[in-house]
Amino acid sequence: MRVGSQKGGTKALMLASGALEGVPYAIEWSDFPAAQNLLEALASDAVDVGLVGDAPFQFAFQSGSPARVVAAMKSDSRGAGALAVVVNGHSRAHSIRDLVGKRVATTRGSIGHYLVLRALAAARLPADAVKITWLTPSDSKAALQTGAIDAWSTWVPYTAAALAEGARIAVDGRDFSQGVGFDVASAGAIRDKRAILADFLAREARALDWSNDHVDDYARILASETGLPLPIAEATVKLNSRRRTPIDAGLVASQQVILDTFREAGEFKASRALKEAFVPLA
Repeated sequence: MRVGSQKGGTKALMLASGALEGVPYAIEWSDFPAAQNLLEALASDAVDVGLVGDAPFQFAFQSGSPARVVAAMKSDSRGAGALAVVVNGHSRAHSIRDLVGKRVATTRGSIGHYLVLRALAAARLPADAVKITWLTPSDSKAALQTGAIDAWSTWVPYTAAALAEGARIAVDGRDFSQGVGFDVASAGAIRDKRAILADFLAREARALDWSNDHVDDYARILASETGLPLPIAEATVKLNSRRRTPIDAGLVASQQVILDTFREAGEFKASRALKEAFVPLA
């Protein structure tokens, strides 16, 4: 099983929880800085499965990705800073309106991109009211520190690290995102590795339950696996707490706002039916 993992994501969770003990198949890990990169790997059949946010998946799916959602998870409650537009501590920006005409960095098609568009729409501002700059998380961090950009729309663990280094939240994502994550698999894995894919997803569900009951233990192992400072790992665990949730009609319907947001911003025409994106295995 070839598994894609974002920084502080699936790999750390599975190793920390011990959910892979006795696994009867080999696992090959690939690390990615953002969902965009992981989804590209899925589309090219370089990995079999990976966890991404709902917004980046919908962006990729409507852009033609052959990958499908096989399982879902959702936050019990969304803490401040799990997803946010952050600014330097000396910035005068305290809302999306304060960033009109300013440079906001994020990754195209990411949950950060979605947050910017949703916040603009909620404020009745056009999608081009801010100057979105497409950067990787590492480049965005450096650009914010040097003042090359005015704000950065991002997610944990990047938000937690930025806040610890003096950044401040200008737009919090709790009003715009339910904290839904999707396990997304390639067409080949769904066809040829269905049994082991289902087993992996079941182990992941157990790992999620373990992480919610062992926050301190998980944070220590997360720090060790990722190189994150322990306080950042602790904040990441607390802000990114999730549990398995069923792929039902309500969950599928809730994705419509994501499609509408990207479509109304001119990112795509959203011509693929929502229900076609889901092939539940867990």
